[in-house]
Amino acid sequence: MAALPQVARISLKDILFPTDFSPASEAALRFALMLARVYGSRLHVAHVILPESHPQLLSPKLSQEVDAWDDANERLDELAHHPSIGIIHCTSLLASGDLEEVIPGLIQEHNIDLVVLGTRGRRGVSRIMLGSSAERIYRSAPCPVLTVGPRVRVAQWQLRRILCPVDLEGNPEPALQYALSLASDQESEFMVLNAVPMVPWQHRADVEKQARARMLSLIHEENSDSALVEVQLLVRWESPAEAILQCAVDREIDLIVMGVRKSRAAGLSSHLPWPVASEVVSRAPCPVLRVRI
Repeated sequence: MAALPQVARISLKDILFPTDFSPASEAALRFALMLARVYGSRLHVAHVILPESHPQLLSPKLSQEVDAWDDANERLDELAHHPSIGIIHCTSLLASGDLEEVIPGLIQEHNIDLVVLGTRGRRGVSRIMLGSSAERIYRSAPCPVLTVGPRVRVAQWQLRRILCPVDLEGNPEPALQYALSLASDQESEFMVLNAVPMVPWQHRADVEKQARARMLSLIHEENSDSALVEVQLLVRWESPAEAILQCAVDREIDLIVMGVRKSRAAGLSSHLPWPVASEVVSRAPCPVLRVRI
């Protein structure tokens, strides 16, 4: 155990909830509502009409196009006024275009602090959401994104235990800082995980000692004020995705906070920084919060 430094309370004044009106989006709504209630946030419920899905809706000039646009707007307004939202301040946003352009625009226009979305992600790195709406949103969003995968089954969500996997060769500070803030604010059990695969058993003691020292150093680099709760430092020997998923099950984790990097390359190679995060989302028993690093 190591002391968790005191950190500043994160601000979630505005939450964006993109929806395609699917069961996956419906499942994610309760997580957006829970956070909005805890943090007193404004909730922006958004629907984006994609050109490849409904090209006739992009220029609502003809009568049938106007009807279709109005139908989408009516469904969105109905969702924004659902009884489950209660007293949460909620607005509805309807837009059309490419997600990679629309979502960042909405985030900037409404000063969004967090995006919450559901996904029907599939297992297998070769199949995981490549080109899917969910991936396109979290790849383009400049703010943190909370993704609720298909295996998340939680009736009442509480942030009792938070897991933050870190890559000690990369730049884990942004994700670690966000996770620290949530853990401190919610008084959650906090666990930092480093996965080190393919280490011979005779070297594991030394590798674990070095990893724990580095994780502890990162925590104290973030903040040095008085301690509030305890942090558990974990080292596992599986591949990163398997280590995270197994730890989430073993420790009954309520939230995984991960850092993701944006690739500068175009085309399929632009997906390569996300295989681990996407695999975790598609199989995790809890929501996954991804923070751009």
